[in-house]
Amino acid sequence: MMTAYLQSAYRITLASEVDLEGWRDHARRLLQAGIAPDQVSWTIAGRCEAGELDLSPKAALPEQNSEQIARPVRISKTLLSLINTALLHSNEDRFDLAYRILYRAQSVPGLHLNPADADMLKLNRYAKAVRRDIHKMHAFVRFRKIGESEGREQFVSWFEPDHHITEAVAPFFCKRFTGMDWLIVTPEASIAWDGDKLSVGPGGSKDDVPQDDVVEAEWRTYYANIFNPARVKINAMKSEMPMKYWKNLPESDLIPQLLEQAGTRVGAMVSQAQDDLLVNHQHGVANANIPESLDQLYDMLEQQTDAPMEKFSDRLVRGTGPINADIMLVGEQPGDQEDLQGMPFVGPAGQLLDRALEQVQLDRQALFLTNAVKRFKFTRRGKRRLHETPNVGEINYYRWWVEQEIRLVNPGLVVALGATAARCLTGKAVKISRYRGEILPGKAGQPLLITVHPSYLLRIPDEQGRQVEYAKFVRDLQLAADFSSPG
Repeated sequence: MMTAYLQSAYRITLASEVDLEGWRDHARRLLQAGIAPDQVSWTIAGRCEAGELDLSPKAALPEQNSEQIARPVRISKTLLSLINTALLHSNEDRFDLAYRILYRAQSVPGLHLNPADADMLKLNRYAKAVRRDIHKMHAFVRFRKIGESEGREQFVSWFEPDHHITEAVAPFFCKRFTGMDWLIVTPEASIAWDGDKLSVGPGGSKDDVPQDDVVEAEWRTYYANIFNPARVKINAMKSEMPMKYWKNLPESDLIPQLLEQAGTRVGAMVSQAQDDLLVNHQHGVANANIPESLDQLYDMLEQQTDAPMEKFSDRLVRGTGPINADIMLVGEQPGDQEDLQGMPFVGPAGQLLDRALEQVQLDRQALFLTNAVKRFKFTRRGKRRLHETPNVGEINYYRWWVEQEIRLVNPGLVVALGATAARCLTGKAVKISRYRGEILPGKAGQPLLITVHPSYLLRIPDEQGRQVEYAKFVRDLQLAADFSSPG
């Protein structure tokens, strides 16, 4: 069935589905000439052969003579970034939508901040779908080994994205798999890396890619060993790993059997579980990479390419304080002010913490302050960045790094401020009310004290309740001060 488009004054033909540069160039010239969106139609070279009927005559873009002054084009960086992402969506109306929003934004500068605007709702929905598709491609590309050449292993993979994201994900795979030659084939395009150059080529089919290799059995064994039956939630699993990807995953044929055995395996895990609060958690960082200083530790963390980054600030907030501090305070994650200033506990919660420390006569400059999660996770609401709680995977990612901070600082007492810090330091969910007020044995010999995060006190709505909880918080800090004092 052919799609007919109403006649427009200007029909713009882009070179490809991902010709973002061409779209931006044409959109800029149209905006400078004041051409309204209903006078423009956008199409892709070759679509007519695919059955698109466009009744708009070709028309040259308006030329600007030397006596005319082009209209200035204004666009916020936030909106431009959102448009660049949304233009990778598969819906054919994305170019029209983006130009309409740009045109309107010239007279309504804060348009992108209006959560109820129909065009912005659609653009945000497109961008969200693209980001999700990128995340799925990062997670579910499975390479098959096809040989070696000049000492470099060679791999190939097949993937079917929902949107036009193949070229957009190429930098991720280059950084993550620099040491091997690889080719990723999708229906629309292919991307390849030879250790020196990234290439983009035409798409292909699944038949172009081998469906198994010599390491397939090893991968299935690995997946079976890391499968956690105690965490199985079928609907959540299908949401995070949609069944359409299963046909390309070597572990997919194991899933039904693993699910069937989940109940029995959980029972065995429970029978072997220990009551100890602190569990021994292993991390996949080689001993050869153990840092010798805090600066080296943070430099290593800055260079990690697998760190959780979706919704996170790019800025790493380092811990501050003297080596061999008697007390280390571990917060949850940096807040907005901490991210902006690059230091922990400098926002409203930090000011409350300072007041409590002064009451128990603890000198902040003598303490080591850090966070369980090293970057600010947030959701943007207009110009504001609202705190978003890190999930378990994100907390677990940073746990090894916090353990190294403890090893290097070697405090006499570690204080966990809040549930995120407690989970990071113990390896499990902790009910703070159960353990606060007592000194617990820590994993590496450092005693542990668990209390609330000062931001919790700021969220208590009634003044009387806030005063009661603040007194409990001060009492916990007094316990820390008494424990660490020489007397």
